[in-house]
Amino acid sequence: MSLLPTRRSILRSAVPLAAAALSGTAAAAAVTKKPFRLGILITPDERPEQEIKKVRDLGLSTCFVSTNRYDTQFGAQIKQLLEKYQVEPTAVETLGPGEMVWDFLRGPATIGLVPRKTRRARIDAMKRGSDLGKQLGAPFLQTHCGFIPEDPNDALYPELVAAVKEVASHCKGNGQMFLFETGQETPTTLMRTIEDMGLDNVGVGLDTANLILYGKANPVDAAEIFGKHIYAVHAKDGIYPTNPRKLGEEVAIGHGKVDFKRVFEVMHRNGYTGAITIEREISGPKQIDDVKRGIEHLNKAISTLGI
Repeated sequence: MSLLPTRRSILRSAVPLAAAALSGTAAAAAVTKKPFRLGILITPDERPEQEIKKVRDLGLSTCFVSTNRYDTQFGAQIKQLLEKYQVEPTAVETLGPGEMVWDFLRGPATIGLVPRKTRRARIDAMKRGSDLGKQLGAPFLQTHCGFIPEDPNDALYPELVAAVKEVASHCKGNGQMFLFETGQETPTTLMRTIEDMGLDNVGVGLDTANLILYGKANPVDAAEIFGKHIYAVHAKDGIYPTNPRKLGEEVAIGHGKVDFKRVFEVMHRNGYTGAITIEREISGPKQIDDVKRGIEHLNKAISTLGI
């Protein structure tokens, strides 16, 4: 996920073996939910009730919680509101402190757990995000790990693997999966990273547009590569970058290069039964209008799956 402008400042099915490894946890329970259920990404830090109520106002049942707050009082408030509006939290995301520049020039030095300067603070923040997710009953912690080096011999690569492994191990203690959000790395690099971590609670949060915005892959091909490692999805649309210094443009669902029907077909064939989280990186009335049209577009694609 390339962050919403308003969030830059405040910020599946589980594979049977993984579910078995997390038996009795929220992650294992997630496999019993209705497949391909729609939801939206929310940012509840400043207006918690407004954000959660918005999910139900749109006729949806799930949400992806992106937050930079982790205190238990905040968690209790969010949990109460989720219960009030009968909304299921599918994942918690946090990126941690420090500057993050979402472009090709400064992004490698500022995003995720790759940069050494902010790595420790972000590891600690992600652990707190995992604790919040446990409090809310969310089965996944998802985040951007940064521009993972394509060259596994790069000194930053084993450091990144160790950093993510620390966070993912904490998640496992909380009965959660850790998910890499796609974007800054090629699918091949991400799969190698997952294999090198050697943990059974690590997977992919597929952001359909980010692969395009960063020019890293076509999401249909990426879904083939990731296969059963996909545990969550951000339904987002976009256009490939034309300026080598800036990301491609995020656009309303149905107006970009993502072929949702084909992406969903690949995922369904691989047994995906998780949620589909709509993300539209603008705010205000137009965001709501675009989300409503996105719901129609995605429901048409899902209807072809026969589920």
